Amino acid sequence: MASTSDIRKGLCIRYNHDIFKIIEFLHVKPGKGPAFVRTKLKSVTTGKVIDNTFSSGHKIEDVRVETRSYQFLYAEGTTYNFMNTDDYNQITLEESSLDSPGLLKEGEVVTILFNTEDSLPLSVDMPASVILEVTYTEPGVKGNTATNATKPAKVETGAEVNVPLFINEGDKIKVDTEKGSYMERVKE
Repeated sequence: MASTSDIRKGLCIRYNHDIFKIIEFLHVKPGKGPAFVRTKLKSVTTGKVIDNTFSSGHKIEDVRVETRSYQFLYAEGTTYNFMNTDDYNQITLEESSLDSPGLLKEGEVVTILFNTEDSLPLSVDMPASVILEVTYTEPGVKGNTATNATKPAKVETGAEVNVPLFINEGDKIKVDTEKGSYMERVKE
């Protein structure tokens, strides 16, 4: 058993007869009244995100997890196929267990969390950022670097990312996987 002081991003807990992964949390200590922790929880079975508030000192049941590196092979509809980088065993996961499947490129190495009790996969942790090539966007115009204006761009995985006006087709960009937003242009 853990308490609210142990809450951190990525922690898996058992709550309401389901396993949830904490994706956001905020410790709040108001001037009047007891402290509490406001959390955003994502169900690892359904992918549903809920908000919950735990009072300070509340006991939570944490789930012991094990992390393993897997390489993304290919997607078939809503199922995604991964290969263990150590023993080459393959597993398939549903799209709901991935945080940002649109940014997953073939050959990308991800970390998959497994429940140590029954060895079932819980969730997939993407790298903090990925480098993707822009396959389609409106052409950039010279001098469009001073403003904060953006335009939609389609990347090689099929996802759409808002990019600055100076980005052209064929450019490689770094994308934040957590927010799905443009970070910077990558030079070769």
